[in-house]
Amino acid sequence: MTSADLTGSWTYRSFRNDPVPVDGDPQKAIDLFFAEAEFRFEAMTDLEFKGVIDWGSGGLDLVGGINAGSIDTPVGFSIVGIGRPGSQTDGWQYDYNGCIAHHWPNGVDQVPSLVGTVIRAKPHNGAPAGYTASFIAVKRP
Repeated sequence: MTSADLTGSWTYRSFRNDPVPVDGDPQKAIDLFFAEAEFRFEAMTDLEFKGVIDWGSGGLDLVGGINAGSIDTPVGFSIVGIGRPGSQTDGWQYDYNGCIAHHWPNGVDQVPSLVGTVIRAKPHNGAPAGYTASFIAVKRP
């Protein structure tokens, strides 16, 4: 994996990690959404990339790197998202850790996707640091 594998735009969705089943209730399913946005990445080197996460009314500047992998950390990526000075996200920090989802050799119409977790690294707007969610990002054409 290189940073070129992440280049481009991705539809990002994060979800609250609530283990309670939604039991077919559409509102319970919608309530699991934490955020929806767009990741945009560009490669800086083979192992470093930068970008933004933008949700229309705000966003974070992203700096990331490819993890070589170990017993404790599989091959993947780490990203630090920092709020933009003077914007509604000033002082925010979210950290992302993930990997490219498996590509099935016999998959039909499979779209590249990223899976991982995100943590609120700094408190903001009354929300404490430490909150985590899971995310999926799907590559845009």
